[in-house]
Amino acid sequence: MAHIEVNPALPGISALLEFRPETAQPLMGLAEVLLRGPSTLTRGERELIGAVVSRGNECVFCANSHAAIAAELLPGGFPLVDEVCQNWEDADITPKMKALLTIAMATRERGGAVTAADVETAKEAGASEIEIHDTVLIAAAFCMFNRYVDGLGAFSPEGREGYVPSAKRIVAEGYIRERSTVFP
Repeated sequence: MAHIEVNPALPGISALLEFRPETAQPLMGLAEVLLRGPSTLTRGERELIGAVVSRGNECVFCANSHAAIAAELLPGGFPLVDEVCQNWEDADITPKMKALLTIAMATRERGGAVTAADVETAKEAGASEIEIHDTVLIAAAFCMFNRYVDGLGAFSPEGREGYVPSAKRIVAEGYIRERSTVFP
């Protein structure tokens, strides 16, 4: 049960967004730009960054939600997403993604944990400055989203099956809806 009185039919961030729609609009606008806007990183790669950061923050709702979205978008589906979320350093992903995930996880730890060496490694692996910028911003935003969901004790469905329908909808329609929720 959430720490505040929210719609019990809505899990995770969805209930919180419905509770305060005036904050939902800018939060979902940020998610839309970071995760679906123009970028040389694929939508799947950006969702994967969010899933890995959320798992590192132990945010069940966000980790499962964004893992399901990444699985919808990436050719390797859930097997690849699970591999990366469990051990991204040894996962079967590009050196560029490993370098960007190093930066994302350092950002998750604390902003000052990102080093010049981390950035240089990412550049050497082919990451652009915009991709590095966006990786840091995605990781920082997910730290905020994770703390928002868990700080208010929002409900998280068990098992990944409950996240797949919403993932399919977000892949098709995006984060911004007339009704400002992420979940159906």
